[in-house]
Amino acid sequence: MPDTALPRPLPVRVPLVNEEWGIWKSLQMARSNVLRIIPELSTRLPIVSGKTGKRWHMVTDPAGIKRMVLDNLDIYPKSVVTKNLLKPAIGESIFIAEGADWRWQRRTAAPVFTHRNMMNLAPIMTGAAERCADRIAAAGPRAVNLLDEMVNTTFDVIADVTFSGGEAFDRSGVHRAIEDYISEAGKISLFDILGAPDWVPRPGRVVSGQAMRETKAVADRAIEERAARGHDGVPDLLDLLLAGEDPKSGRKMTTAELRDNLLTFIVAGHETTALTLAWSMYLLAFDPAIQDRARAEAQAVLQGRAATGEDVEHLPFIRCIIDEALRLYPPAGMVSRTAMEDDVLCGREIRKGDTCIIPIYALHRSKLLWDDPDTFDPDRFADRKSVDRYAYMPFGDGPRICIGASFALQEAVIILATVISRFRFTPVPGKEPEPVMILTLRPEGGVWLTAEPA
Repeated sequence: MPDTALPRPLPVRVPLVNEEWGIWKSLQMARSNVLRIIPELSTRLPIVSGKTGKRWHMVTDPAGIKRMVLDNLDIYPKSVVTKNLLKPAIGESIFIAEGADWRWQRRTAAPVFTHRNMMNLAPIMTGAAERCADRIAAAGPRAVNLLDEMVNTTFDVIADVTFSGGEAFDRSGVHRAIEDYISEAGKISLFDILGAPDWVPRPGRVVSGQAMRETKAVADRAIEERAARGHDGVPDLLDLLLAGEDPKSGRKMTTAELRDNLLTFIVAGHETTALTLAWSMYLLAFDPAIQDRARAEAQAVLQGRAATGEDVEHLPFIRCIIDEALRLYPPAGMVSRTAMEDDVLCGREIRKGDTCIIPIYALHRSKLLWDDPDTFDPDRFADRKSVDRYAYMPFGDGPRICIGASFALQEAVIILATVISRFRFTPVPGKEPEPVMILTLRPEGGVWLTAEPA
């Protein structure tokens, strides 16, 4: 008998380009969603090249990516435009710096993110997760926007682990300033991706630096106050950075350097984790069987108590769900580099000045690298060693891999396990999110789910 089984439904995805667009059509699509300019061919070929004002190459071949981010790292720095996009918020921090300036900051900050320090910060994550669950319960049996909940929860965490106990730190003001910056100044245009000069106008971008300037002033005061009076209890990120020094030169960070790096952790640390959690919640509501399996694991481990740092390693399926959410909806859906010398990638000639793009969204859905790439299947991460490290790059890779990856993953596991152990989530009809990349890949319209006690 013929197989009459219906194809498995797929979670929401970005429609990639199947036709050649001119520069104006590309600009129009990029303004609405930068990922819309990725050719669908990039999910079926190792490299796709073209010219939209200037030469560009999109690389989804693991060996080619390794050459860009590890073997020939200095030839492929972050584009100047990308740096200028972020500089008003995070200055010359570890995320933007290059060369020797980056190396000493990385050496100084790396010890902050040891396993021991991350475990010490776990109770802060647990407290924020419990407060999130309490808010969802108090909302009653009605639809809740889990995107808003996750943004608020992860900001609670990052505020507590950066400026704990600091009365000089205006949390709500900093939160507003960062949200405004991401939604306005953070809008990436096609010109940013292609590395066009700063003087080329970016249509639709409104940059207001006043709120960020005020936030930096507030952060400077909080840092100087902490340095003067010290801090009792478990050291937070500020304490650890204040005590840190470059093991090679003995150099310590100035107030401005501390502030820029702390703001980097705040901007990157809460936004990306919140999105990962929001997309995870969407996927769990999308697939009730996987949600039930996740809840069973969380309830068996937590047994009605608050999560601890030690619980994380005993929640492998929760971690697989987070890994799969990061594959399907990577917060940084595209990374742009500028070739500083002639080179060869995937047998293709690269000229000095060419824009080389890692379209991480397409990489994670490559038909050459993944089975059924558009399908939600957390079990593909049951054996992480089987996954090519340059086929899966939610945190980047090479020397510049995200320094806070272990922090983000621990936080995400604790929050997701806490929430899913207490509630059963179902989608709200007609409220399906749309994946849209502004500075990060967000669920446009929010993640609206109905929560019922489990």
